[in-house]
Parts: sequence; C-alpha cells; structure tokens
Amino acid sequence: MPFSQSSQLSTIVGFIEQANPASILDVGTGMGQYGFLARNNLENVNLFVVDGANASQRPKAGWRVRIDGIEGYAGYLTPVHDYVYNRMLIGDALSVLSGIADNAYDLVLAVDILEHFDKPEGLRFLAELRRVAGEAALVSTPKAFHSQEIEANPFENHRSCWSQAELAAEGFADVLQNNESWIAVCRRPGHGAA
Repeated sequence: MPFSQSSQLSTIVGFIEQANPASILDVGTGMGQYGFLARNNLENVNLFVVDGANASQRPKAGWRVRIDGIEGYAGYLTPVHDYVYNRMLIGDALSVLSGIADNAYDLVLAVDILEHFDKPEGLRFLAELRRVAGEAALVSTPKAFHSQEIEANPFENHRSCWSQAELAAEGFADVLQNNESWIAVCRRPGHGAA
C-alpha cells in the first residue's frame, strides 16, 4: 500500500530533523507523507513570508531543502507531490537510481520499499541507495513477512523479508528502535550519529 507503518513515523521524522540535510531523495514516495513531513519540519521557518499583518507561502525557489522523489506507480501521485517535491521521477526504482550521480543527496530514504524486491534485486537496491547517499541512507522494512499481492500495482507485491543481520551486512548497521519494522541507517564515513 502507498503508506507505511504509523509506528515508525516519529522515529524516521526525528532522524530527518537531526540529520538536517540540504537534499533528500525519497525512494518510493507512495502518498508523499515523508516528503511532506520533511518539508514541513525542515523548512518550518522558511515556508511562509510574513510582511506585517500578511503572510504568504514562500515560493519553492526560496526553500532551503531540495527534496526529490521516485515513485513507480503514477496513480499514487497527488497534489501533495506537486507541492512538496522539487522533482518527481516516475519509474522502477532500480532503473531510476542507476541514472543518479554518486553522492547526489545528503539523505536517501527508502521507507517500506525493500520488501517489494526479491533478495538479489534488494541487494542491488541497497547498493544503489548507498551510492547516491552523500551522508546517510535510511531504509525501513517489516520485521516479519506479510503476504501482499496487488493486481493493479505489481510494485506493491511483497517478495522478501530481511533480518537485522542481512541489513547490517550491507552497511545498514545503525538500527533505530521500532517494534514492527527494521529502521536501519547506513552512514558515510565521517558522518556520525545524527
């Protein structure tokens, strides 16, 4: 489904706030909730211009943080995407990621998407996340396998379940607390805990 476990929202948004990145790539945006929360929380003093008794929305050109998104299923796009994201890339995440330069984003988010790949594709996906992340990549995935087949959108089908050890072996060794999902972070050397 195009949304994630609500139990992980505050943990992930807290991590984003602490990281305070200048650029974010949100892979598998779904309905755009993480882009919206990142935009709101990182731009909180820059979203509106106050002139006396009048306030207006600051144009995107005045925003401090660049937030781009990748979504495989165009049917999930809403006005939230137009408002929040600087740029939306539509297509298979592995294909789109392969066209992005190394270290292109300070922070890369992949919230509840890893389970949609089989293991070999998932390993390639994790490698791509590490490659495009300049400072850190965060991935979340359910701790237990939940069968899911969505005929209208095959990108939603669940194909794998990952352990903490498997994520750590791929560099995602910093695990944030959550009961339902592994929320694991891979940091570039020299970029300590947020």
